[in-house]
Amino acid sequence: MEKIILGIDPGSQIMGYGIITSVGKSFRLLDLGVVQTGKHKDGMEKMKVIFEETSRLIQLHSPTELAIEAPFYGKNIQSMLKLGRAQGISIAAALNHGLEVFEYAPRKVKQSITGKGTATKEQVANMLQRLCDIGELPQYMDATDGLAVAVCHFFQNGMPAPSKGASTKSNKKYGSWESFVSDNKTRLK
Repeated sequence: MEKIILGIDPGSQIMGYGIITSVGKSFRLLDLGVVQTGKHKDGMEKMKVIFEETSRLIQLHSPTELAIEAPFYGKNIQSMLKLGRAQGISIAAALNHGLEVFEYAPRKVKQSITGKGTATKEQVANMLQRLCDIGELPQYMDATDGLAVAVCHFFQNGMPAPSKGASTKSNKKYGSWESFVSDNKTRLK
């Protein structure tokens, strides 16, 4: 059964998104990019843009699920509130279109993509470049951050677990994501 997953890295200035389609054990990239709201000075106008653009992406690609990054704890309360609003608006747009919503902590997303919960944005982007066969990375890493959430959701829910006692490649232990990708190219296309 095909699933289309919209991944969002919420932000009040720049919202990153990535959209993948998955069938069984494999996935492929459909779209990635950013929504910029910086030209709007009014905070409520920014929220309107985020809602409209999230709705536009949903109408364009017909995803069945939204995977979104959870806000992280920070010292600046105003920034956290703005980020929470942006996340809530994206969730509201998804729910308005009947999508299931899944939330992932930033550390979980990084762990899922690179094998390391403390990975840098650059490390996440470079791994996604290999996993999704992206020629040139986008200008804003917010786009690859959004894609990372979608791929994390696929890894968490999209691949069936091997049956007990089965001696398949999926039971093999890997020392790095690079070796996993090398051995499992057919699962990623």
